[in-house]
Amino acid sequence: METQENSPRLTSVLTCPDCGHTEAETMPTDACQWFYDCKGCGAVLRPKAGDCCVYCSYGTVPCPPKQAGDDCCA
Repeated sequence: METQENSPRLTSVLTCPDCGHTEAETMPTDACQWFYDCKGCGAVLRPKAGDCCVYCSYGTVPCPPKQAGDDCCA
């Protein structure tokens, strides 16, 4: 299967800063995700100051708009 070089990666592994739980999630392509409920401890994750979404703060892959070189989620 061939992948396009410009296609964003849509899966990111979020790591909870409170309990260390990790979870692979599929990122939305049409909106920011400002909140995420940790499946390990129930903490509500919010973006760190200066980040546009939880994936940019706690994920292994930044959100699709950041991958495309945009400033923030649309």
